[in-house]
Amino acid sequence: MENVAVFDSPGKGRGLKATKEFWAGDVIFSEPSLAAVVFDSLAERICHSCFRRQDKLQRCGQCKFAHYCDRTCQRAGWAEHKQECGAIKAHGKAPNENIRLVARIMWRLDKEGSVVSDIQLTTLEELEDHITDMQEDDLKEFKVDIHNFLDYWPRSSKQHTIDVISHVFGVINCNGFTVSDQRGLQAVGVGLFPNLCLVNHDCWPNCTVILNHGNQSAVNTMFHSQRRIELRSLGKIAEGEELTVSYVDYLNLSEERRRLLKTQYFFDCTCEHCKNHTKDDLKMAGREVDEVKPSDEQVKEATDFCFERLEKMDKARLNGDYHEVVKICRECIEKTEPILADTHIYLLRMWSTLSEVQAYLQYFDDAAEYARKMVEGYMKLYHPNNAALGMAAMRAGVNHWQAGLIEVGHGMICKAYAILMVTHGPTHPITKDLDAMRMQTEMELRMFKQNEYIYHSMREAALKNKPMTMMHEPKSVEEGIKNLFHRRK
Repeated sequence: MENVAVFDSPGKGRGLKATKEFWAGDVIFSEPSLAAVVFDSLAERICHSCFRRQDKLQRCGQCKFAHYCDRTCQRAGWAEHKQECGAIKAHGKAPNENIRLVARIMWRLDKEGSVVSDIQLTTLEELEDHITDMQEDDLKEFKVDIHNFLDYWPRSSKQHTIDVISHVFGVINCNGFTVSDQRGLQAVGVGLFPNLCLVNHDCWPNCTVILNHGNQSAVNTMFHSQRRIELRSLGKIAEGEELTVSYVDYLNLSEERRRLLKTQYFFDCTCEHCKNHTKDDLKMAGREVDEVKPSDEQVKEATDFCFERLEKMDKARLNGDYHEVVKICRECIEKTEPILADTHIYLLRMWSTLSEVQAYLQYFDDAAEYARKMVEGYMKLYHPNNAALGMAAMRAGVNHWQAGLIEVGHGMICKAYAILMVTHGPTHPITKDLDAMRMQTEMELRMFKQNEYIYHSMREAALKNKPMTMMHEPKSVEEGIKNLFHRRK
């Protein structure tokens, strides 16, 4: 942690600043979790030690709740699971993820004290819990969790006051960090990283956070490396400059971002982008053709229509009715695309969803077209090194490659690779996947330029020999990137 220092950030409380100069892609610090748990909904599909998704997992023979890749992962996770295992067995069932996380944190602090490593810059007691700022409904759920925690907490473990327990619940409520699967595509759990809690928010940040799963595959656990977050620089950071990350998605309007930050994290955002409503005009703009713009009334009518269709589309998607999703998206795009700008956030959502669903239904030409429009819009709104932009470019590149549009596909994949080299680094699994795609499409592009006919003939033959398998069910691959901090539903 010699690269950072704790300081009083004006109007924000404590924060972290750089003690040296950084460049894009530099790892400023890494930090293992104080504790982490798998989401309730994925408890049987995700390894409780390495947080990897596996088809077949082995269940803990004692509590029947925890699942592991194999004996190696089970041994690696035993220190965290040992007391939890007995508690679940005695309680008769596993409590929810918040209760399990608080219990793991408290067992560790009881054993090791308030400072568990020499790199820890803050204790749990020093972090804000914001209990007094909670809404009445949230407070009711909060009290139910505490009541259930007291039922779950073993009498053989050290007993704590209600105030201490409430404080830990409050801390994870506003500081719990989303833990992703090994490829960084899906949120699978939640953990607490004390030093990361000191990094303040900015809607246009100079850093990003990714999860590095480390290595737990060696048979001997002494060769394992810890699961940890990495704070990475998005561009040049001067010595003494405050380090910031974004807690919410920048695609939201400034008013919506401020509302989310106030209700979820209990502060008023005063960043330059919120104060100046930067890019809000682009996010709600009308399409300009030959210097002719639609009227404000036309833009408002198209925006309202789009918003209404988005709600219907989300409902159809939730029900798995993908042909209905396509129908709703096409109807909306046909009516609003001539009026709304390519940076309008509702139109971008329609393009994004339609490209995902069409790829799932294997209509790759359509998927590629809408994915390209989505990326072009994102490029005008997002920071050039934003991870969500990189993931969107990767998806668009794959869609174009699947559609046989190798030139555009290779360009998109190269763009995604350049962004993810900064946000994720060269050793992250998703960057390695992209590098393999980049080399594959580069080879295919050379073949295409030498002889288009032979390229397409070989491609068709390869597709015939290898039957097309059903694509994974569509889900937004950017969600885990956009929403860094875990919010209770």
